[in-house]
Amino acid sequence: MSKTADAFRTISEVAGELDVPKHVLRFWEGKFPQVRPMKRGGGRRYYRPEDLELLRGIRHLLHAEGYTIKGVQKILREHGVDEVKASAKRAELAGLAAKAKAKRGRRAIKRASPPSAIRSARKAVSFSTLSDAGGRASIEAAIAELEICRNILLGRKVTGRARRKGSKPRRAART
Repeated sequence: MSKTADAFRTISEVAGELDVPKHVLRFWEGKFPQVRPMKRGGGRRYYRPEDLELLRGIRHLLHAEGYTIKGVQKILREHGVDEVKASAKRAELAGLAAKAKAKRGRRAIKRASPPSAIRSARKAVSFSTLSDAGGRASIEAAIAELEICRNILLGRKVTGRARRKGSKPRRAART
């Protein structure tokens, strides 16, 4: 049974939701005085929804953005709790947008089958065109571009343009 959004959460529930160990949450309580869960009898912690938002922001800044604990403390001091909470919300929205974009991309890959497009391009070429050296080179260039498009759609890393047969690879630029 799931709790409502405004329900208090135990340390186990928060640790599971944020995917961090319980001892890390206790450590963060010591480092960030803004995180103040309610403590009941026996020292049991109950986190408010505001505490959970703040912890999401802290986790995002530490794990995703690469800030140090002192860096997050400085952000909390200079910009306040609301800025840290907002960073977590922005990251969540960006994650949802990326998932939606990836989902659209997977659908596009399923609809457009690049290997069949390449095969049909090869079949469409007449034999008389193949005998012409210039025509053959332009067709090979088109096929190479289609293969690059295929790699992009499949999410493979594309490091440069596909080489034509007999051409030398480009030298990497030194930086």
